Amino acid sequence: RFPFGPGGMGGLSLAAGAGVADALRAAGARDIGLKWPNDILWQRRKLAGLLMEVAGEAHGPAHVVVGVGVNTHLEPEQGAAIDRPWVDLDQVLGRGAYSRNALAAGVAEALVHAMDRFGREGLAPFLADWERYDLYRGEQVEVHWGQQRVRGTHLGLDANGALRLDTGAGIETFQAGEVSLRSTAG
Repeated sequence: RFPFGPGGMGGLSLAAGAGVADALRAAGARDIGLKWPNDILWQRRKLAGLLMEVAGEAHGPAHVVVGVGVNTHLEPEQGAAIDRPWVDLDQVLGRGAYSRNALAAGVAEALVHAMDRFGREGLAPFLADWERYDLYRGEQVEVHWGQQRVRGTHLGLDANGALRLDTGAGIETFQAGEVSLRSTAG
């Protein structure tokens, strides 16, 4: 629960993503990275993702539910149905090399810390962490929303967590929840 309204939630999913990335790294998963706006990757393959639901009055308070999905173990037939590069924690750390309960506790603790800090300080303290994990900064990417696509160089995030893209015709920004990001290289 936050004392401000849903309009103040811009960037909360980015703060949560940085927290989950930290928790997975602490659990032993090296080569963790983030893909804007809500994917956690290992060696550029999706390991985890976030979903958020926000409700509340315009001027507050707001209530947030954060859902985190971590691929721990996928059978080959499950993986065959996924149309994007993916990985599970069994491949990253080794089957039986981690405790799912300890992992869940670490992720929950990281999220509680991130939510508390976001409520007090906003997105600003998370931007450096996000940039450290950002896998696509400086690369040519394509942003999709609806039937529209925009290509350009990923310039990182602005102070509000919007994706900055140099399209060659200028710099455009895109807000979380409206677009997805895929590298044009693959």
